[in-house]
Order: sequence, then structure tokens, then C-alpha cells
Amino acid sequence: MSGRRRVAIGAGGAVVLLAALDAYVVTTILVPVIKDLGIPVNRLERLTPILSGFLLGYVAAMPLLGQLSDRFGRRPVLQACLFFFGVGSVVTALAHVVPVLTAGRVVQGIAGGALLPVTMALAGDLWEERQRPVVLGAVGAAQELGSVLGPLYGAGIAAALDWRAIFWLNVPLVAAAMAAVQYAVPGGRGQGPRPGVDLIGGLLLALGLSLLVVGVYNPEPAESALPPWGPPLVGAGALALIMFVVWEVRARTRLLDLAGVRRGPLLATLGVSLLSGAALMVTLVDVVLVAKTLLGKDSLDGALVLTRFLVALPVAAVAGGLVARRVGERWPMAAGMAIAAVGYLLIAGWPADLAGASYGPLPRMDVDLVVTGLGLGLVIAPVSSAVLGFVPAARHGVASASVVVARMMGMLLGISALSAWGFHRFHMLTADLRPPLPFGISDAEFGRRLKVYDAAVREALRTEYQEIFWITAAMCLVGAVLAMAVGARRDGAEPPAASEESLVSAG
Repeated sequence: MSGRRRVAIGAGGAVVLLAALDAYVVTTILVPVIKDLGIPVNRLERLTPILSGFLLGYVAAMPLLGQLSDRFGRRPVLQACLFFFGVGSVVTALAHVVPVLTAGRVVQGIAGGALLPVTMALAGDLWEERQRPVVLGAVGAAQELGSVLGPLYGAGIAAALDWRAIFWLNVPLVAAAMAAVQYAVPGGRGQGPRPGVDLIGGLLLALGLSLLVVGVYNPEPAESALPPWGPPLVGAGALALIMFVVWEVRARTRLLDLAGVRRGPLLATLGVSLLSGAALMVTLVDVVLVAKTLLGKDSLDGALVLTRFLVALPVAAVAGGLVARRVGERWPMAAGMAIAAVGYLLIAGWPADLAGASYGPLPRMDVDLVVTGLGLGLVIAPVSSAVLGFVPAARHGVASASVVVARMMGMLLGISALSAWGFHRFHMLTADLRPPLPFGISDAEFGRRLKVYDAAVREALRTEYQEIFWITAAMCLVGAVLAMAVGARRDGAEPPAASEESLVSAG
């Protein structure tokens, strides 16, 4: 049994890593996708659904499908999710237009979103309470590893083969994972009465997020920041999320049961996770775009620029865990978000001649990205540790999943809202620019005018990126304030146990 359960959790961790890789893989292959799908460089807003579609499916499906595994068993839910993850990968690989590519990514996200909470719940099934935190930490580490490796994995395969190969490779990996799950994961649904499923709560959450994402997506950013249907849909989305919160307070079966939990500190911690997720996604997307549009780098070189940030992230994550063990979670969380804010302010101040900018012997771009990565990395372990400290051990799986849900929700809403604003600002800044025509003027004059036009477009892009990073810095400062509201947790303190009926969770 010991060997089989290791295989089971190993397979679960592998599929969690696979889904996490695919959550981040698109950020560094945007340029080849643009070229392959024939998207004009000045219409990058058409890429937003490709990024947000996966995240929307991932966040909306994670809690509800986790509960379905409680009711129907871990193995059938894992197998179904892996199957549809493979289907979504095939659709994505075959896509030649944005709507089909988006549909494939949404299917991937819905299927991938269940893999983390179901795997964490599997750890709760197979390990006793004393050993469970170590196993949960390993599963969580697989999720975090995806954020580090995903961009590099995508850029490497796209450079060596083709961006579509990334998704074709998922097919044999999914087949191998399904075989391992069939062999190692116990069948059935365990002992005891079948727990309830919060279908209404799950649908309200999915509806609210979907309306917000569709409301901020603007296919014509030259006209306004939001589309004509934006304000009513954003309002309806906010109303749906309010209804979700009201339902979760009053419902008997809930996606996340907060009975016996200090809600203020818990929600503040999840707020930090949400804001750090938004900042993370902005970095993954916009730094690569800066490298491509302002530095003239290709996809692989853009990903290599991002490695300064990605290498600092896990290093600081380890340091954050060590510091949190000594002084508690509040201070490393607050310090990390404050350092990240400084990093984004430095990035926002990048000069036009970025390639030649330096701090003495150190290239400025490298230093600024490392500072930002260290800041966000410091937050990772304390956030997870704080949330686990607020809930009883029986709900550690769903608590860990809630951290990821909050982060992914921040990534989803952050990239959707900031992309809408950024594209609108770019069109505003370039509204009066007209590309020169090579008629009635000498070649030398045409070349001179073209250089002036290109310089104006580059300056508009630089201004757009600058404003986005300013907004991101402000979000990090808000996160630092929220972190201070978490409070100090006494060593050994355990939240009061909830009743047996309340132990219904997403995992």
C-alpha cells in the first residue's frame, strides 16, 4: 500500500505540474501565435481571450469539481479531467483562428482546475493527519514549479519545434498519467455518507467571473477602455459575486466552509494572494512584450530576459518560508509585497535606452527584475502557511486550494482589466500618428519619416507599459497593507474544530 500510494500522489503531483505548466506556457509564445494566426501587431487585444480563457476555466471549475470528487470518488474525476485536458490540448493544437484556440484553452482550464484540489484531497485520503502537511506541501510545490518552468518550457519547445508541439506533447503525457491513476488511485468514494455539492455556489462563482472577464474585454480599444456592453456586464458580474458571498454565508453546503475560522485575517491573506497573482501575470506577459517590442528580441530571448525574475522567485520562496517560521507570516508577506512594489516602480522607470542602462557594472533590467522576483517570491510560502494556520487540519486541502484559486483569480482579473486599459491607452497615444507613404518623396525623406513614426510608436508603447507597471506597484502596496492585517499567529494555536457536517470542502 505504501508504494502504491506514493505512485498515486506522484501521478497526482505530475498532473498538477502539467496543468500549471499550461497555465503559464502561453505567456512566452505570444509572438509565434500572433504570426501563425495572422493577428496584426497593433491588434494585440485579440490575444486577451487566449490568456483569460484558460484562467477563467481553471478558477471557476476548481472548487466545484473538487467537491464532485468527494461525492463520486477521486479516480473517476481525475480520469475525466485528464481526458478532457487532452481533448482541449488537441483542439488548441489544431486551432487556426482565435475563437477555436480560446475554446481549446477554456476546456483545458476547466479540466486542469480540478487536478489540484482532487490531488490534495487524495493526500488526505491516503496519509494520516501527522504526515499530511508534508505531502500537501509537495503537491503545492508542483503547482508553484509550474509558474517558474511554464514560460521557459513554452519558449524552449516553441523554438525547437513549434508552438503547437507544446499541446501535442500533452497527449502522450495525459495518456501516461491516466494509466498511472488507474493503477494507483483507489476506486470508489471512500466510507461514510456522500457529502453534498454546492452546485449553486459554483455556478454563481463561474457566472460572476465570466461576466467580469467578458465585460472588460474590448475588441475595439481605440474607442473606449470598456466596450459598450462592458458597464452592465461588469455590474452584473459584481452582483453575481455578491450573491455568491451571500449564498456561501447562508448555505448549508459550501465551497469553502469558514465555520470556526477567523475570517478577517483569512480573507486578508487571500487578498494578498489575489494581488500577488495579478502582479505575477502582468510580469509574465508585459516583460516579454517589452523584450519583443522595445528590445527587438524573439520569443526565446524574451523568455531568457524573464529568467531573471523567474530564478529569483523560488529562491525568495524558500527564504520566505524560513523567515515565516521564525517571525510569523505577517512580516515576510508585507515586506515581500513592499519590495515588489519598489521593483515595479523601478521597471516603470525604465529608460528608452534600456539595453544600455545600468547600476554601475550591473545591467539595470536584470537588477530590477531580480528585485521584483524576490519580492513576490517572499510572499508564496507565508501566504500558504498562514491560511493553513487559520483552518483545522481536516480542511488543509481546500485551504491550500483556496490560495491557488485566489492567485489565479488575481491573474485572471488582473490581465483582463490591465490589458483593456493598456490597449486603450496605446490607441489613445497613437491616435494622431499616421505611417508615412512612399509616394511623392525621396527614399531618404521616406526613411527619415519612417524613423520618426517608429520612434513615436515605441514611445507610446513605453508609456503604456510604464502606466501598467505603476498600477501594478500600487496593487502591491495595497497587498502590503492587507498583509499587516493578517496579525501574528501564536505558535501551536489551532482553530476550533467545526462540526462534522461543516467539513464539506472543495477537496
